[in-house]
Amino acid sequence: MSLPDSQLPRRGNAFSSLLGRLILSLFGWKVTGPLPNVPKAVMIGGPHTSNWDGVVTLSAMAMLRLDARVMIKDSAFVGPLGSLLRWFGAMPIDRNSARDVVQQTVDQLNAHEQFMVIVSPEGTRDGASQWKSGFWRIASAAGVPIIVATADHKKKEVSFPGLVMPSEDMDADMKQVLEFYRGVEPRHPERLSAPLAAMRNEQRDAQ
Repeated sequence: MSLPDSQLPRRGNAFSSLLGRLILSLFGWKVTGPLPNVPKAVMIGGPHTSNWDGVVTLSAMAMLRLDARVMIKDSAFVGPLGSLLRWFGAMPIDRNSARDVVQQTVDQLNAHEQFMVIVSPEGTRDGASQWKSGFWRIASAAGVPIIVATADHKKKEVSFPGLVMPSEDMDADMKQVLEFYRGVEPRHPERLSAPLAAMRNEQRDAQ
């Protein structure tokens, strides 16, 4: 699923990769297409309408041996739970810090030669009215690409259809990113975020 001389940040081993593949296979899922071979990126995933999306994401990460970080508030990193969260790739974020979440993440990207962070632009699985722009602002400030990841519940496929380098026009970049989700089937269509629901309705009306 990646180039032989991969620049991607890696973790795990053959066993964890096999375990991730087995979990996906058990539920009929698979990973299709190559993961862009870059050392740093902001990866966005969607559509996000179910807790099941997290299971698919973690299994795919294990299968690909991808070392990617998921942002979680720092108050959750207490005792053994903190160690477990870090093992799974969670990154503590201090929401009360003078530096906002975007800058904290940019600092992490700038501090490492290889670093990938996963962001859910919808922010919730219950029909967000709009996408949050934090992922674009992080990628733009750090000068790294945005990897678009999709989870199609009809095909039961995880894929990586797009790599977008932020330009000076955020609105144009957001439109480009959204297009990669056209036709991707969520688990619960009624919970789609407004931008994805609008595309879904356009496609249905055109048929």
